[in-house]
Amino acid sequence: MKIYFAGSIRAGRGDAELYHRMIEYMKKGHTVLTEHIGDLNLQESITDRQIYEQDTAWLREADILIAECTNPSLGVGYELAYAEAHGIPCHVFYNPARTHLSAMLTGDPYYQIHPYETEEGIYSVLDHVLR
Repeated sequence: MKIYFAGSIRAGRGDAELYHRMIEYMKKGHTVLTEHIGDLNLQESITDRQIYEQDTAWLREADILIAECTNPSLGVGYELAYAEAHGIPCHVFYNPARTHLSAMLTGDPYYQIHPYETEEGIYSVLDHVLR
């Protein structure tokens, strides 16, 4: 399965280590098209236009979008809407102890929302979603 992983970049990298662990977990049996999101030393070296073109191409190639949305990000919101418009299944993870997810996500029945209390809770859901 080809996975598009979405997580905050410009809106804050406080969860980068979590993204890294989630991506490594998913890579055990699948292809993560956006594994750079988990790079702890991520440096953007291409233009905004190139990022847009590359990311939308990866989205169109993806079988599924997995988003970690504890840290709100306009870009991740855009990616989720783009995926929905293209019929790509979307699974949204977030820690409710740290954030309130947007009603635009929780109110849209297209998105599969997965609140978690501990990181371990993420992996059991990923196992179910990616089988």
